[in-house]
Amino acid sequence: MKSIIQDDLYRYEGERSRSWLTRLRYILFTPGFTFIYSFRRASSAKFFASKLFWAIMHRIVMWQTGIQIPIGTQIGRGFRIVHFGTIVVNPQAIIGKNFNISQGCLIGNAQGRKAGVPTIGDNVCMNSNSLIIGGVRVGNNVLIAPGAFINFDVPDNSIVIGNPGQIIPRESSPTDKYIVYPI
Repeated sequence: MKSIIQDDLYRYEGERSRSWLTRLRYILFTPGFTFIYSFRRASSAKFFASKLFWAIMHRIVMWQTGIQIPIGTQIGRGFRIVHFGTIVVNPQAIIGKNFNISQGCLIGNAQGRKAGVPTIGDNVCMNSNSLIIGGVRVGNNVLIAPGAFINFDVPDNSIVIGNPGQIIPRESSPTDKYIVYPI
């Protein structure tokens, strides 16, 4: 448990995250990491008393930050909330490691032709007010521009821009500059 939280904190500060003072500062004073900490603790609690305690703490942090990611959502190591506020993730979404998300983002389900919830690969950066809707797959090393709307599959090493989203393929990863301190 502690190692996954350490990996998440590493994404914010790199090697400086090993300091207990840095850990305490991020848990208490960085809303995005405070949310991640309560989410990871609530998701990994094993006993009834600890499950109840962390579920209540997680709910309080959800109210304070405006972030709605239910306990048990599958998110890989190296999760980073870049800017907190009004983030909503469907509990059935599957998200890979080194995932960045910003304020105003939505990862949700859809009915109809693209029914289901998204599966998101590794090293994905989801910028402000972007949406991923439906049973789609977003590949590895994908940069989602602010305000982009995705309801289609996105290949690896791509940038998605606009509403409706347009894919701009790249030879190499477009997220290298955005995924700082990767795991």
